[in-house]
Amino acid sequence: MAKGELDDDPAGIATVGVVIGPQYGPITAKMVEEVIRPAGRLYEDLVFAGFSFDGAAQAAIEEGHPRLRIHMAHIRPDVNPAMDGLLKEQPGAKLFSVFGQPRTGLDGPDPSGEYRVVIEGVDIDDPVKNEITPSRGDNVAAWFVDADYDGRTFCIIQAFFPDRGAWDKLARALKTIVDPERFAALSGTESLPFPPGERRRVAVKVIDPRGNEVMRVHGLGSG
Repeated sequence: MAKGELDDDPAGIATVGVVIGPQYGPITAKMVEEVIRPAGRLYEDLVFAGFSFDGAAQAAIEEGHPRLRIHMAHIRPDVNPAMDGLLKEQPGAKLFSVFGQPRTGLDGPDPSGEYRVVIEGVDIDDPVKNEITPSRGDNVAAWFVDADYDGRTFCIIQAFFPDRGAWDKLARALKTIVDPERFAALSGTESLPFPPGERRRVAVKVIDPRGNEVMRVHGLGSG
């Protein structure tokens, strides 16, 4: 429910469905597709909670449903019994965290028919305060481009690591081996130009500030 919006029936039954992902492995696009259709006849909101989500599942959730508000929640890894004793527990850590929404843009085509992806940052929703906290693109740990996304498998053709602080020591150590301009390109918020793929869909995967993988898909039109 949006901020300031009133519930038509505040004393009524909450029509929220929750889907818990597998203990081992991510929530997949097939799981999302199988659940959304029947859920649309029963619920107003649907929450997918999992230890991880594959890229295709995120894209399917992002496409939405005309009768459902769909949400993703990341379950803290140490909740999994299989991780007992392997992770350090932190006081006050939340069992669930929401995913960020990447802010990305697509520029093109240029005179040669190629495109570029620009990442502006990631928006993180705070469900307690009902506020969105934006982060800048240069604060993103890593982001990746698939220039011909098939809707199932994300194939990295370009990878970038905008947090320059993590690159400084490596760049200094390799300055006689790797051209500094190459390091600058790898730490940018704008991709290298690429031609459109056969499927005319570009996927951008981002590691958000909480370490979650979030993804956005851009269509290139009919060409």
